[in-house]
Amino acid sequence: MANPRHDGLILPDGREVEHPALLLDLDGTLIEIAPTPDAVVVPPTLPHVLRRLRARHGDAVAIISGRPVEAVDALLDHAAFAVAGEHGAALRTVPGGPVVRDGLPVLPEAELARAAAAVARFPGALVERKAHGVALHYRRAPEAEAALRAAAEAIVAACPGFSLLAGSMTWEVRPDGVHKGNAVRALMAAPPFAGRMPVFIGDDVTDRDAIAAAAALGGVGLLVAEAFASPAGVRAWLEDA
Repeated sequence: MANPRHDGLILPDGREVEHPALLLDLDGTLIEIAPTPDAVVVPPTLPHVLRRLRARHGDAVAIISGRPVEAVDALLDHAAFAVAGEHGAALRTVPGGPVVRDGLPVLPEAELARAAAAVARFPGALVERKAHGVALHYRRAPEAEAALRAAAEAIVAACPGFSLLAGSMTWEVRPDGVHKGNAVRALMAAPPFAGRMPVFIGDDVTDRDAIAAAAALGGVGLLVAEAFASPAGVRAWLEDA
């Protein structure tokens, strides 16, 4: 359905949102999940769509992802105005601006080595090191789920100030208090998002904090499976948003 207002948005259920701020997860929302993080395919039209959305909605378009900010920018050709990476542990609030991290703790090398050793036992599993944590992926080794969870729990037990996050076939260790809900709040406090209505779209358990934060700020949070069926459905809707 076409949007009748220049800066309005019609949600899939027919509700209208005036002056929206689009806050979008990446993997599983804008692009299909791949067996490994580096195997994803970005539709060639997606960066253009994001730039067109920025022009329509006063630049209020951001990506909130578990990936590092630099990885998001590289995948999307720097198309988003702002990016919150690593579930909000890192923020780039303006195009070309610095990536800001607020003094978060870093996992000791010994614990990163523990994660790597756990993953090495299972062909197909992989470890993703982040600036302030680590993710253990088992999409290509589902039999590793319990063992990798045990390894992640051991890391958390050895490192006060860190907690365990269950993702899509992933166990992630991250600093306490880091989640996408806080990323939503940080972005919505800054221009060009401030004063707009947040519309967050995500697909995973890691996105529920952001959905709750968007609702608490008077906006809307949508799950891909419930509102769009698939990333292709999200992209088709954004074409007209």
